Amino acid sequence: MGCDRQTTYKIAAYITAYEDAIALNECVTALRSQSYPIEQILIVDNSPRSLHLTEEHRADERIITWHHPENMGIAGGLALAIQWAVQHEYDFLWTFDQDSAPASHCLETLLAAYTKCATDTYAIGMMAPTAIDARTGQTVKPSLFLGDRFRGFEPANVITPYECDAPITSGALVWLKTVDRVEPPDVGLFIDGIDLDYGLRLRQAGFHNLVVPGAAMYHRFGVPFQAEVLGRKKVFQLYSPLRYYYICRNHTYLELRHSEGWYRFTCCLRRMKFLLLTVLKILAFDNGSKPQKAIACVVGTYHGFLGKLGKTW
Repeated sequence: MGCDRQTTYKIAAYITAYEDAIALNECVTALRSQSYPIEQILIVDNSPRSLHLTEEHRADERIITWHHPENMGIAGGLALAIQWAVQHEYDFLWTFDQDSAPASHCLETLLAAYTKCATDTYAIGMMAPTAIDARTGQTVKPSLFLGDRFRGFEPANVITPYECDAPITSGALVWLKTVDRVEPPDVGLFIDGIDLDYGLRLRQAGFHNLVVPGAAMYHRFGVPFQAEVLGRKKVFQLYSPLRYYYICRNHTYLELRHSEGWYRFTCCLRRMKFLLLTVLKILAFDNGSKPQKAIACVVGTYHGFLGKLGKTW
C-alpha cells in the first residue's frame, strides 16, 4: 500500500524516553528508517541523567532532545510535544514510547490510509498502526468505551482500517488540527491511561480514530508470564509497584469520570472486581515485591475514586 506522493504532509515524530538508552536508540533507528520522510524527531528525556544516543543519531540534525530530569511523564511530554509541533506548523505528530519500533513502511501506510479515508465530513483524529507485543507476538487490542469501562476488542474485518475509541498512544499519528477543539493529554495522568482519555475525548469531539491493519508496530509492555488457568493457557503482564499504582488509579478515575447515571455504580463494582483479581494474580504468579505491589493496587484504586491525580507515587 503506497502513499500518494501528490499529497505531501509535514511530519514530526516524538519519543518519551526514560532510563533505557538501548530502547531509545532502537526506536530512533526505526524512525530514521521510515520510507516516508520525517522532518524532525523530538525526544523528551525524563531520566535523571541524560540518555546516550549513538554517534550516528547525535550527528542527525533532525533529532532534538529536551532533558527533563524532574520527569514530566508520558502525558506531560506529549502535551509539550503537541504544543511544539503546532507552533512549527506540522500536519501530524507521530507519537512514541521508547519501547516501540514501527516497521519501515509504517508511516507511509498510515498516511496512505489517511489520504484514502479522510474527507471534509469524516475528520480523523488519529491513525494508529496494529500494535504487536514484541515479546509474545500477540496483537494488542484497541479499546472501546462500553458505558462503564474500556474494553479491548477484535474487529470483524482485519483487512481494512477500522474505528475504535482509543488506540494505544505509542505509534499514533495525531492530526494537529484537532487541538482547536480538543485539549492535549491530561498531564495529571502522568504515565498510564493517556491513550484512553485522549482518544475518547477526540471521539466525543466528533473525530474518528482508525487502526490500520497493514501498518505494523512492535511494542514492549510489562513482563509477560504464561500460566494455566482452568485448563487454558493465558498470558499475564506483570509490572512494577509504581506501574500497578498508576494503572489502578488512572483506569479507575477515567472509567468513573466517563460513566453516567447507573453506569457509575456498575463502574465502581467493576473496578473493585479488577482490584481483587489483580491482587490475586500478583499473589499467585509474581515472584517479587508481592506486598508492595498489592498495596500499590489498593492505594491506586482508592486515589482513583478520589480523583487524586498527578505524580503521587
